[in-house]
Amino acid sequence: MPATVDYYFAPQSPWTYLGHTRFSALVQASGAQVRLLPVDLGAVFAVSGGLPLGKRPPQRQAYRLVELRRYSDHLGLPMVVQPRYFPVSGDDAARLIIAVDQQDGSAAAMRLAGAIFTAVWAQERDIASSQTLAELLQESGLPLTRLEQSRSPEVQQQYEANTRQAIDGNIFGAPTYVVDGEMFWGQDRLDFVERKLAGA
Repeated sequence: MPATVDYYFAPQSPWTYLGHTRFSALVQASGAQVRLLPVDLGAVFAVSGGLPLGKRPPQRQAYRLVELRRYSDHLGLPMVVQPRYFPVSGDDAARLIIAVDQQDGSAAAMRLAGAIFTAVWAQERDIASSQTLAELLQESGLPLTRLEQSRSPEVQQQYEANTRQAIDGNIFGAPTYVVDGEMFWGQDRLDFVERKLAGA
């Protein structure tokens, strides 16, 4: 039976963007299933001791930019480390990913998620804008009706449930991958995720 990876992320997370293409490739290669769990990272931080970017000490903020450039270069992924639309709310984008997952399946949701991450970090687009989200749906070959569906109470309930599950599971940052109850935090742990999926 194929393994399942619980994929906790926030649509505006730069580290999720940096890991998403590799994560998608390794789950496809392994045959693993993905359970997409976009979360409200602010709510997770509030109980786990994390700080929003603007409240972090300047030394940590400066080093974050160094690391983003370093990983962007290393992975060959285009990245604007201080994009025009960041910080940005990821709530509407998260709900849209949930709606697509519910209606079109995890593969379509993974594709849309990748487009959303790229929109923030490579294309400097505003993912808090309904117009941008509509464009990303079209570019991903998905129906525009998903935007309206993403505003339903059911989708909001799922978003809140994802966030509660993250908090209850001691998740404290994004991205986090959980395989058979074992947690891997950060895109720089994907080698370990791959080994876990291979049964190493």
